[in-house]
Amino acid sequence: MKRVMIVAGEVSGDQHAARLVRDLRARRGDVEFFGIGGDSLRREGVRTVVDAREMAVVGFFEVLARYPFFRRVFKKMAALLASEKPDALLLVDYPGFNLRLAAKAHEMGIPVLYYVSPQVWAWHRSRIPKMAKILDLLMVIFPFETEVFRGTGLKTVFVGHPLVESVKRTLSAPAPELPWPAGGKRVAILPGSRRQEIQRVLPPMLDAARELRRRDPATAFLIPAAGEEIRVLIEAQLADRPAEERTSIAVVTGQMREAARQARAAMVCSGTATVETALLKCPMIVVYRTAALTYWFGKRVIRVPWLGMVNLIAHRTLCPEFIQGGASAGAMADALEPLIADTPARQAQLDGLAEVAKALEGEGDIPSAGQLVAEALGA
Repeated sequence: MKRVMIVAGEVSGDQHAARLVRDLRARRGDVEFFGIGGDSLRREGVRTVVDAREMAVVGFFEVLARYPFFRRVFKKMAALLASEKPDALLLVDYPGFNLRLAAKAHEMGIPVLYYVSPQVWAWHRSRIPKMAKILDLLMVIFPFETEVFRGTGLKTVFVGHPLVESVKRTLSAPAPELPWPAGGKRVAILPGSRRQEIQRVLPPMLDAARELRRRDPATAFLIPAAGEEIRVLIEAQLADRPAEERTSIAVVTGQMREAARQARAAMVCSGTATVETALLKCPMIVVYRTAALTYWFGKRVIRVPWLGMVNLIAHRTLCPEFIQGGASAGAMADALEPLIADTPARQAQLDGLAEVAKALEGEGDIPSAGQLVAEALGA
């Protein structure tokens, strides 16, 4: 029996990791997993010693505030590496924590497999030589990332984006009924899966929804909450809004894909959800707000012209971005209106989203992450 420690430190990583585990087990049944994960990994039979939801913090200063917690978790995982001596350490995204753990495993002679590369092409390019030294295999999900590591000696393989096939399955299935409020023009509000995002990103989205509704009372909104805890936070914000606003906005638990699939357009929190929304062929604007100090710090270290992953893949401003103070209700509504109606702007974005989907699929015979991990574990 092969034993693998897996670390997926947030909701999206947990979902990606679960698909990898499922794919790997379809190829070989002699692998046992334990580590950090959430509900998705537990459904695949992974024994989790720390819940991913406890690890989901965004922003340098927010992480700093919880440093004692992360230090305790790191010591716990390092001790498990030493005592359990797994056949491999499989890390999924979450670079601040995972690269430190990778270095520890490398010191112990444990092979380190990394899935979903840290975005070193956006910031922290100094990490590239270190990654080449401590990782045995890097599986990347964006086609341009293999070039970033060319010449470093690190085996880097493009495995396609994990959402491509699962979104195709979603689109091929019948669309379920969702509790959209009455109205002909449906807009999905996708504020993120973390508590901080609900606190900071949802308010400007709700302000933009109010403005759209003022301009056209036939507009209806749906917010898919990432889970019950997040739903409570969303509904608490809605409770503070006037009754006429609340009647145009419904909330469901889960169903993010179905909400985007059925919407004419969406407001999307910057992150993985922009890629998912693109694959679902839903025109969007990208919205993000964070703590003032985190934003100030990020502006000084990030070296790419866009925050939205969908725009980075397209290499242009395909989907308008509204970041920090720029996330005003009027500006966001101005950008959404032509995406909701049948306009050249809507069609241009749909064409661009199709280009993004094609790039994420890749060309030729692309190995899966599960296949590569199965092979890396050896006989």
